[in-house]
Amino acid sequence: MQTKSMLELADIKRIAAAAEAHAIANQWAVTIAIVDDGGHLLWLQRLDGAPAISAHIAPAKAHTAALGRRESKIYEDIINGGRYAFLTVPDAQGMLEGGVAILHNGHCIGAVGVSGVKSSEDVQIAKAGIAALGL
Repeated sequence: MQTKSMLELADIKRIAAAAEAHAIANQWAVTIAIVDDGGHLLWLQRLDGAPAISAHIAPAKAHTAALGRRESKIYEDIINGGRYAFLTVPDAQGMLEGGVAILHNGHCIGAVGVSGVKSSEDVQIAKAGIAALGL
């Protein structure tokens, strides 16, 4: 039997605070979503001025990153590479850059999804949040 690491509320708050600080420092109005390893929403934060649709996109990106145990950009690249059938994958709704899995000791313990600015900037925010855990 293995022991499983899990995100605790303190971890989630630390991720959210660091992600928010990075977004605010760059004057980026975004939504930040944090999910557990099963893609279940643990945190949703829409900064002032963030587009309404970002509150739907950020959790979808996080969900896809958690279930896939990798960045959601990988799926975007697969589709952009011409494998359109990948759009039929069940429960993978946020196949856009901006979802980042949280890995600890080789296991996915959750993910962060960000939406509201350029996808490459969304990723920066997500990674800044995850970096606050010091994994």
